[in-house]
Amino acid sequence: MFQQQYLFWLAGVILLIVAIMSWRDKANPRRLTTGLFWGLYGLVFLIGDWAYSLMNQFAGSAAEGQRWLHISVGVLVVIMALIAGFGGVKLGRYHQRTDEQRKESASRLGNKLFLPALSIPVVTVIGVLSFNNIPGLKEAFFGEGNHSTLITLFSMTVGCIVGWLVALKLTREAPAQSLQEARRLLDSIGWAFILPQILATLGLLFTTAGVGSAISHLTESYLAVDNRFVAVATYVIGMALLTMVMGNAFAAFPIVTAGIGIPILVLQHGGNPAVMAAIGMFSGYCGTLMTPMAANYNLVPAALLELPDRNGVIKAQLPTGVLMLIVNVFLLYFLMFL
Repeated sequence: MFQQQYLFWLAGVILLIVAIMSWRDKANPRRLTTGLFWGLYGLVFLIGDWAYSLMNQFAGSAAEGQRWLHISVGVLVVIMALIAGFGGVKLGRYHQRTDEQRKESASRLGNKLFLPALSIPVVTVIGVLSFNNIPGLKEAFFGEGNHSTLITLFSMTVGCIVGWLVALKLTREAPAQSLQEARRLLDSIGWAFILPQILATLGLLFTTAGVGSAISHLTESYLAVDNRFVAVATYVIGMALLTMVMGNAFAAFPIVTAGIGIPILVLQHGGNPAVMAAIGMFSGYCGTLMTPMAANYNLVPAALLELPDRNGVIKAQLPTGVLMLIVNVFLLYFLMFL
């Protein structure tokens, strides 16, 4: 049966290939550290059940083996952070076509250039619908149980492979060049590429550490949350601010909702939790527009488009984010208590 760890292994293999290509790139002034960064990242993806079994045999017990494996992964992440912090990830040479060749290819292909990108969502949707509607197909691939996340990831992976094959056919390039382009994009994005995973872990740590309870205590002690408008504004602005810190509204939502939304807006003021959740998440998205921590949305596009200002996307989105945040305060105030 197909398992989610197979997708992790695929990502790990690709990253290891990128690492090897980086080590061989003599045009990269930091080729050793650049390759080490992507190699360590690929190793993290390759760790799975086999690593747990190996560590258990080494440590003598399951609990101790798991502890040492977690420590080992933590050490790898710290090394990656040090490499990135000291500027160890640099651009190299990627065997790209000349500007004239690229212009000629773009003129020849025209709108066909969009086919590889469009094939990814199309194949993903077809795959999800097929697995959910064709009797027995889901069980044949994934076995019994709820595999909704795995179905989506598997369908998207197939979509990416189809898009890759279409791109190779259209551009008449060798498969090796696609790996060079993958390396170029990774080097251009740099440390920001791993930020979503780091921030997701940060969200788990905040929740486990009881940050929501601490926020609730501070809010009730130092803000006039007995006033409905103050309570609403605190929740909306708090969602945006914590999202700006964590870079992810999904990570900020349970913390702020547990600390302010449920105890104050719902239980104390009797608000509608469905409205609170919808507008609360929207407020978090406003914070996403205004922070470099949301690397996928703000730093990655700037790197891919080679903008001279790394924060240019954030500066362009800032007025919209602030305006929508103000609107959300009044939307929540008037709609939550109907």
